[in-house]
Amino acid sequence: MPTPTDRVRRAERSRIRVMFDLAQRHDGDLVRLEVGEPDFDTPGHVIDAAASAARDGATHYTSNAGLPECRRAISDTLASEYGVAHEPDEIVVTVGGMEALHLAVLATVSPGEELLVPGPTWPNYETQATLADGTFREVPMPAETGFDLDADRVIDAMSDDTAAVVLTTPSNPTGRVFDPEECRAVVEAAADRDAYVIADEVYLGLTYDGPAEGIAAYTGGPDHVLTVGSCSKAYAMTGWRLGWLAGDRHLIDEVVTIHESTTACASSVAQHAAIAALTGPQEPFEEMARAFEERRNLVVDRVDAIDGLSCPRPEGAFYAFLDPGLDAPAIDVAKYLLREHGVVLAPGDGFGDTAPGRLRLSFANSVDRLEEGFDRIEAGLAEY
Repeated sequence: MPTPTDRVRRAERSRIRVMFDLAQRHDGDLVRLEVGEPDFDTPGHVIDAAASAARDGATHYTSNAGLPECRRAISDTLASEYGVAHEPDEIVVTVGGMEALHLAVLATVSPGEELLVPGPTWPNYETQATLADGTFREVPMPAETGFDLDADRVIDAMSDDTAAVVLTTPSNPTGRVFDPEECRAVVEAAADRDAYVIADEVYLGLTYDGPAEGIAAYTGGPDHVLTVGSCSKAYAMTGWRLGWLAGDRHLIDEVVTIHESTTACASSVAQHAAIAALTGPQEPFEEMARAFEERRNLVVDRVDAIDGLSCPRPEGAFYAFLDPGLDAPAIDVAKYLLREHGVVLAPGDGFGDTAPGRLRLSFANSVDRLEEGFDRIEAGLAEY
């Protein structure tokens, strides 16, 4: 029987990592469309605030839950931007959204219990369930509806062993924004079973076609929702490693105890950077969001224009989940496009079992490089 360490190592050899490693070893010009990271640098006012804080002596431990000013800034942003109401003492500041998710799973999933996730899905959830000695179950969403959330499928999959359900909206890898009514139904069904919904909303600040509302804002059981957020994506702060987990005060108190034994606290300097990002000038971040929306529109137009290529319309994040229309494993197609045409995409089977033939494209790249990338994709698919 594989140990948790064996399974983590197996996850580390995922299809996504394979493509990244192949690209790193490739000689020549590549259009890198596999990486899920903003191509913008952190705005200057955030860097200046962090540097000033460091020079002024903010280089020590903070409380395990985070600086009061940082928790207040997160609380105010959740309320004003996403309609999610949590007091500062219902929030813990974490080392990126990744740690927030890890803590949420550790706090809700006991050994032998189940973490349920609609698919296609980000692969790290399975690893996090394994590290909690729990089990992972992917519930396939229908391709014919663009992998939108089907609450009935998720609810039918729940059992007495289900401890938590992860809802990722906007979605990685599809870019879909889940329908509020479907989310509400999942939360209410989970609450009836005394289970939790972990709302992974790290991309919520990059929502293009409608209001950006958090799941906890429109559910009847907010005490059963844990909200995960981060400065990484919408604020171009991936390297600062600053995220948060918000939820019921009792559960957050338990999370802080776990947090104390893992990382103790998030970086003091990064917390000051987050305060500046959340409370300072928003124009740089709004400009980034407009750029991502422009790129999203380009992606939709180019996909529509290429014979045989399709994808669900991305409504948020910066991903398109391409169907190349080929009867071939996605990893083979991805390797071919890299080797023969110099464009790098992430194979769909790196995102679970739901859509193995798909390819994830990240449009966190310039318009010029996206145009070049699509030219290469179009030529490659025509020749495959």
